[in-house]
Amino acid sequence: MGKDAYRRGEKTRRKVLGDAHVDAAERSKTAFNADFQRLITVYAWDEIWNRPHFTHKTRRLLTLAMTAALGRWEEFRLHVRAGLASKDLVEDDIKELLLQSAIYCGVPTANHGIGEARAEIEALAKTRKPPRSKPSR
Repeated sequence: MGKDAYRRGEKTRRKVLGDAHVDAAERSKTAFNADFQRLITVYAWDEIWNRPHFTHKTRRLLTLAMTAALGRWEEFRLHVRAGLASKDLVEDDIKELLLQSAIYCGVPTANHGIGEARAEIEALAKTRKPPRSKPSR
């Protein structure tokens, strides 16, 4: 695992998940989990996410579909939040993905995913500042 692959992977990880998430992961590194963090940075974030065939948006949607299908709701929420915050995804992308997952993964999975996504959408809306109104004369 070379330094260049790690740097590229970290750059992609920051772009996809945001600096706050990556900084928190870096702060939580220990002798026990450092090798794992390096492994996912190089292999997931460089070797896979930087492959040229799919766009990052497509990879985000694939990740959401797979994490929903597997019931990995913490990862699902992370990618919903990061995708919306970066504006790589819009709410309709997630809605359509969950409608399709109702057919291929089952209604309970889609129903749960809608609740998880909705919670992230509402939380993100609270963090966004409302537009400033023009001062009255």
